[in-house]
Amino acid sequence: MISEFSVLPDGSTVREVTLKKGQLEASILTYGAIIRDLKVGGRSVVLGFDDLQSYVDHSPYFGAIAGRCANRIAGGKMVIDETAYQLDCNDGGRHHLHGGAGGFSKRNWQLEQSDKASVLLKLVSEDGDMGYPGRVETLVRYTLTGAGALRVKITPVYLTQHSYFNLGGGPDILDHTLEIAAESYLPADDTLIPTGEIRRVEWTPYDFRDGRRLKRRSGEESVVFDNTFCLAGEARQGVEFAAALEDPDGDRRMEVWTTEPGVHLFDAPWLDIPVPGLGGRTNGPYAGLSLET
Repeated sequence: MISEFSVLPDGSTVREVTLKKGQLEASILTYGAIIRDLKVGGRSVVLGFDDLQSYVDHSPYFGAIAGRCANRIAGGKMVIDETAYQLDCNDGGRHHLHGGAGGFSKRNWQLEQSDKASVLLKLVSEDGDMGYPGRVETLVRYTLTGAGALRVKITPVYLTQHSYFNLGGGPDILDHTLEIAAESYLPADDTLIPTGEIRRVEWTPYDFRDGRRLKRRSGEESVVFDNTFCLAGEARQGVEFAAALEDPDGDRRMEVWTTEPGVHLFDAPWLDIPVPGLGGRTNGPYAGLSLET
């Protein structure tokens, strides 16, 4: 089902596409290619808003496609074939984050196709957009499968799907159990830029191989989970298991499978959204986590 969700200041219409299959129901916005809501058996399991203005003014990439480049680029500086490019520095004026202030998450995508269980969206990013060289045409397809999966298929540029998940419906995800199939991770500096070291997770708070709760253990109070975990040395030929999240009661389990060699975990310790989220819920610290492949 396609409906009009809102209108942007430039007069363009933001549409919402509702997908349903089995126990899954997804609401997809053309703005930011956002997964506005994802329901399993009637319960919302992602963070989001009920109105467009909250996404424009307050969203920390809730459910959006983050690109052209997901995550941070130090100083917004990039060199390709000996040519230097200065990207938009939207992360405190120091670094480039998730494609810049006008990145893919802030654009109204074109609705190409849709049916009851699938939607295809398209975005054209012209040469020079946010400082990037070259013209990029991006397609993203969201599909609900009969096996209870939400499949995201995107073109091979450095994008990520940025939903925040909370499977239990409580105020935070600290009692959720997380498993990540990674033997190493990338430490980051105090501005969250990877240091270049690849460190083993063994005997560190970042060891999620056997599954552990997100709640910090004694001595881990200062640990922030905003790091990339190394799943493989390079992209794989087929999708493989990356991570699993389970709610505190063990009633709901979500798995992440990907061809990508890394998954970035962010459990949102600084989340403090001043407007209500889906269903009027408050989205404060640790309200949800993102697993960005």
